[in-house]
Amino acid sequence: MASVSFRSPIGPISVHAKDNHIAVVGWRNVDNPEPTPLLRDAVSQLKAFFAGDLTEFDLPLSPEGTDFQKRVWETMYTIPYGKTWSYGELASRVGTAARAVGGACGTNPIPIIIPCHRVLAANGRSGGYSGRGGLKTKTALLDIENCKARLL
Repeated sequence: MASVSFRSPIGPISVHAKDNHIAVVGWRNVDNPEPTPLLRDAVSQLKAFFAGDLTEFDLPLSPEGTDFQKRVWETMYTIPYGKTWSYGELASRVGTAARAVGGACGTNPIPIIIPCHRVLAANGRSGGYSGRGGLKTKTALLDIENCKARLL
């Protein structure tokens, strides 16, 4: 898998591609980067997102997971920039329970681009976040989009 990393306002971010699709966004530096054109484009788009200049990613994605997880991630991907949905709202759109959606959010292999940070608890609180930095990172991502969530 080809990989690159860069420094972001929330710490190091790595981007990994497989078969010319983004497969993973992670929270570390890559030891032996392989900057393919796709990965350079992904880094450019992520930097533009962090700068507040990009509201919609345009990258080929191929997250690995179960059919159910992929269905949740595909639906999550449609949450508009600057908006949030509750776990229950996302669950309703997928046709499942909120707890199952929470599990799929926690295993999202392409955070930020597939915006699990836009999914909140029913009471408007931030809920959880499995990325490095936890709720602090989730709140920072929501702040970039001018979304406000209360920490649990």
